[in-house]
Amino acid sequence: MAEILFLVHRAPWPPDRGDRIRSWHMFEALAKLAPVHVAALADNVEDAETARAKMAPLCKSLVIEVRKASRAVALVQAVLRGEPVSNQLFRNAALARLVDNLVKQGDITHIVAFSGQMAQYIPVGFDGPVLMDFVDVDSAKFATYAEQDKRQPLNWVHKREAGVLGAYEAAVARRVDASLFVSEAEATLFRAQSGLHADKVRAIENGIDTDRFDPATTLEAVGQGAGPLAVFTGQMDYRPNIDAVRWFATDILPLIRQRHGEARFVIVGRAPTDEVRALEALPGVTVTGEVPDVRPWLAAADAVVAPLLLARGVQNKLLEAMAMARPVVASAAAATGIDTVPGEHLLVADNATGIAEAVCALFDDRAAAAKMGQAARARMIERYGWDARLAPLGELLGLPA
Repeated sequence: MAEILFLVHRAPWPPDRGDRIRSWHMFEALAKLAPVHVAALADNVEDAETARAKMAPLCKSLVIEVRKASRAVALVQAVLRGEPVSNQLFRNAALARLVDNLVKQGDITHIVAFSGQMAQYIPVGFDGPVLMDFVDVDSAKFATYAEQDKRQPLNWVHKREAGVLGAYEAAVARRVDASLFVSEAEATLFRAQSGLHADKVRAIENGIDTDRFDPATTLEAVGQGAGPLAVFTGQMDYRPNIDAVRWFATDILPLIRQRHGEARFVIVGRAPTDEVRALEALPGVTVTGEVPDVRPWLAAADAVVAPLLLARGVQNKLLEAMAMARPVVASAAAATGIDTVPGEHLLVADNATGIAEAVCALFDDRAAAAKMGQAARARMIERYGWDARLAPLGELLGLPA
């Protein structure tokens, strides 16, 4: 009888951030194919306990270890060993021993690893099917960081990580049966970088739970105020999100407020850094910190904005907003990989003036904004159901659905 080992860099529950949304739905899809053993890391004890309470009854076995590596120590160790810093940050000796012992028992027939950092836990010599869900091409992200930030030593750190991690990703992809990415754009990029072809590198896109993200749901009233409301959602200690909200608050919102003097910008998401918190000193800006549910804020938004300067793969924040029938203004980077028509399902602009004009257009014409939101939701229902997106997993693993 088939049994699957699912290796995941953050325990998937709760599915309240981009990586955990994808990994949770992947876990659910795998559990429909065969019993699943989960070996995961967590960022802290609270996250580990929350995930255990939910997931233990759903798994054949469950192990969650709390990772404690510091970034500075990880960098030194990675340089000394010639390894990616990313691997060092997610290295846990206890989890490695538990995985090896579990595989040696002989019941594991298939392995699915989620996020490149977990490839280091795939036992050498395992002879069953192995899928590696890289999600994004992380090495390309660090290459972009190096291009954007010329300050030393950060530029050197990012440039080194791009090269070392890129070589590691390619080596892993050659070992496994198939490598998965969140969009065809990411898969195409990786094929070019690794020299592998479509038989080994596949795109399995993210989906969206359109029943949960449904504008007809009765939700708590939030965001009430005099002026039109723009909302950004995301993990607010993540550098691309920090850069996006800083750009919007400092450069774009003032342009909007020239036409809509009471326009407001609310930044919704957990773990806002001091840099993000400081934006509240600007006129019209609010930082909520962690909220129990982002849907009320999406429902309250007159426009959902995603002015990301750097984005890899598919942005769950956009899928959620569009499923909630909200009009969206996104940068081209944020919109990449989402199968939509700009101008029909969302507005796309890439400079401060263009984004400000797009947001003002939505504020000016509420009927057109509502029509765009409805078209976006219809597109999400048609194209992005999770069952359809993850259906190829059974075929790739050789397991009947």
